[in-house]
Amino acid sequence: MVPPLIVGVLFVGTWEIIVRVFDIQPFLLPAPSSIGTTLGDNWNKVWDAMVVTGANALVGLVFGVISGVALSFVLMRFNVVNELVTPLAVALNAIPIIVLVPVFNNMFASTTEVPRRLMVTLIVSFIVLLNVAKGLRQVSATHMELLHSYAASPSEILRKARIPNAMSYLFTALKIAAPVAVITAFVSEYFGGSQNGLGYGITSNAAISRTAASWGYVVGACLLGLAFYLAAVILERLASPSHRSTKQQARGLDPGGATA
Repeated sequence: MVPPLIVGVLFVGTWEIIVRVFDIQPFLLPAPSSIGTTLGDNWNKVWDAMVVTGANALVGLVFGVISGVALSFVLMRFNVVNELVTPLAVALNAIPIIVLVPVFNNMFASTTEVPRRLMVTLIVSFIVLLNVAKGLRQVSATHMELLHSYAASPSEILRKARIPNAMSYLFTALKIAAPVAVITAFVSEYFGGSQNGLGYGITSNAAISRTAASWGYVVGACLLGLAFYLAAVILERLASPSHRSTKQQARGLDPGGATA
């Protein structure tokens, strides 16, 4: 944590110095100190916007993970479906957000949160699908041969080899998808929907040259994305067998944790 913090401090300090030395106009690039002051003055508004965008990102993330995992099992089970769906998923994932959001706004009411949540679900499901499907398929040949030697059924192979192997891929996908969900949510807000999210806060303030306030919403988006990423990391550690075993060993070594 210390090296990234040092780099961050150096970056902000350099930014502040450049703005002051070259006398850059605030409407072009405000100084970090100005952004911090404006953010403090408008923190309640930024927080409310973070709640709105965070809700859209969270709903889309949950549904995206569920749909991605479910579809990955289908691809693992049926090779024909895998050959048909995987190229399509890669192609759709390459389509920019700014192209799909207006389409969803036309399909659904643009004043609701459905288009934004659907956009997040779509992006997240592709990330999870491609990673988990890979984890379900790329099982060690040694493990597979061992299970076959014990005449393990397909369901036993799935439970004892494929799913455990796919867990690391799932959490890798989750750590990627969590901040991407936030990015997708607030970028989607540029094109309609509720007028109290981070995306609207950025565009509306930038339109009237309130650049420092606009950057304040950008900081809010960064904090929200970081919170989502840290939540994914914590969830991975809690679900990791090695983490649980280490915790149990620590409790066993603790005299206070001994039981009669």
